[in-house]
Amino acid sequence: MKKIGFLSFGHWSASPYSQVRSASDALIQSIELAEAVEDLGADGAYFRVHHFAQQLASPFPLLAAIGARTKRIEIGTAVIDMRYENPLYMVEDAGAADLIAGGRLQLGISRGSPEQVIDGFRYFGYAPAEGETDADMARQHTEVFLQALSGAGFAQPNPSPMFPNPPGLLRPEPHSPGLRDRIWWGAGSRPTAEWAARQGMNMQSSTLMTEDAGVPFHALQAEQIRLFREAWAAAGHAREPRVSVSRSIFALVDDRDRAFFGRGSQESDQVGYIDPQTKAIFGRSYAAEPDVLVKELAEDTAIQAADTLLLTVPNQLGVEYNAHAIESILKYVAPELGWR
Repeated sequence: MKKIGFLSFGHWSASPYSQVRSASDALIQSIELAEAVEDLGADGAYFRVHHFAQQLASPFPLLAAIGARTKRIEIGTAVIDMRYENPLYMVEDAGAADLIAGGRLQLGISRGSPEQVIDGFRYFGYAPAEGETDADMARQHTEVFLQALSGAGFAQPNPSPMFPNPPGLLRPEPHSPGLRDRIWWGAGSRPTAEWAARQGMNMQSSTLMTEDAGVPFHALQAEQIRLFREAWAAAGHAREPRVSVSRSIFALVDDRDRAFFGRGSQESDQVGYIDPQTKAIFGRSYAAEPDVLVKELAEDTAIQAADTLLLTVPNQLGVEYNAHAIESILKYVAPELGWR
């Protein structure tokens, strides 16, 4: 069995082809798609977080709304950029959203990716200390976030509070037990995967890795997963970790599918630069008749190694089409591969 969910960037655009014309459309349709995939038997609704862009941003209002409208599916992010986050305020938001959802949040966090503006985190009031990088700052925010999620008190209570305090040091409230075990790190390389394992976080790996080892993307990603699990075991954590990978996968089962994706998949990986300093390898996408997809996906070693697959969706095509695309994978592809 493999958990299968969707990952949406939540784009909106006034372009004529878009069925998502505004921020309101993007948010409401995200909730509707989550409800639809729960009805279809999928396992998760995940959302990307970007700032200064016509895409989904601060995620917790959306996650809480989906938590209130669904009963079973996991609800998550992939990923929250920790450079922008106040970690203690985030603990409060995450705790509230997780309690509303009945303990179904799966929060992916990371350093983030290149954004729409230069050093956008500075506009949010955050800057790396002298001699440190924005990646260092993201990890520092993460360490504070994870420690506070443990539920241990650390703040000195006021001797004359407005309301009575419980005994001892205080913590951010509301606290959601178990959420600490449902935090994931978006790892873009093998070393960051090992770091995430040592911190006791699950791992998310996308269709991009910030290194090129001269091997196919899926093989490099499968090695990343292996190194993550080895580092997890070496750290001595008590529970079993989880690993997700994301892919663009479309089964061509009707005329709409062929019109949108009938030119076929991106059949090979691509190597390029996501910024002037960072060389990256981008994994291929898949679009084919179901029987062809089954053969191609059986050879993707990273998908086979992961316990969770996130299907990236073209959200601007609307709720009905994206629900159809996910249902096609669940109905025609997943059973043939033993995922269902």
